[in-house]
Amino acid sequence: MQDSQRPASTPPGRALDPRSITRPDPALRTYYRITAAFSLVLFPIVYLPLYFKYETLRYRFDEDGVSMSWGRFFQRETYLTYKRIQDIRVTRGLLQRWLGLSELALQTASGGGNAEMKIEGIRDADALRDFLYARMRGAQDEGGADEGEAGDRQAGDRAAGGPGDGDASPVTAGAAAPADSPFADEALALLVEIRDELRRVNEGRTS
Repeated sequence: MQDSQRPASTPPGRALDPRSITRPDPALRTYYRITAAFSLVLFPIVYLPLYFKYETLRYRFDEDGVSMSWGRFFQRETYLTYKRIQDIRVTRGLLQRWLGLSELALQTASGGGNAEMKIEGIRDADALRDFLYARMRGAQDEGGADEGEAGDRQAGDRAAGGPGDGDASPVTAGAAAPADSPFADEALALLVEIRDELRRVNEGRTS
C-alpha cells in the first residue's frame, strides 16, 4: 500500500471529518503481523484471515449511523444507527500505543456486555469518540422530542374530543346533540310525530 493511501491524522485545532475515515491505518497490518507472530509455527494460519480482514476492511459514516464491512469470500457487514449506541469505549494496548493505534468498541442495549462493533486501526480515536457521542446524544434527544410531540398531540386531541380521544363520538355514544344541531331538529320532529300518532290511536279506541 502506498503512503498516499495512508489516512492522515487530524491537525490540531481542526475538527474531525468522519467521512474521511474509510480504511484502517496501515499500521493495523503491522499490528496483525506482530500479534500473529506470537503463534510461532501457526503464523500462516493465524495471519492469513487477519490479512484478508485488513485488506477488505471498510468504514462508512453517514447522517444516521456507522457501518463496518470486511471479508473477501464471505463478506460481513454491521450497521449501527447513532440512536442505538449506548456506550463507546476506547482501548489502547501496549503494542497499539507503540504503533499509535486505538480501538473503539461500540455497545448497544441488545449487545449485552459484548461490543456490537469494534472500529480498529484508528489514530484519532478521541476525536472520533467525541463525534460519535455528539451524534448519539443528538439522535436520542431528537427521538425523545418526537415522542414528546406525539404525546402533546394526543393530549390535545383528547382535550378537543378529536382522533386522539379514547371515548366514542357523541353520536355513537348516544349523548345529546347540541340544541342548534340538525340532529336535534330531526329528533324533535320524530317525537312530535310519535305523540300525534299515539293520540290518534287513543282517540280511535275511545270513540
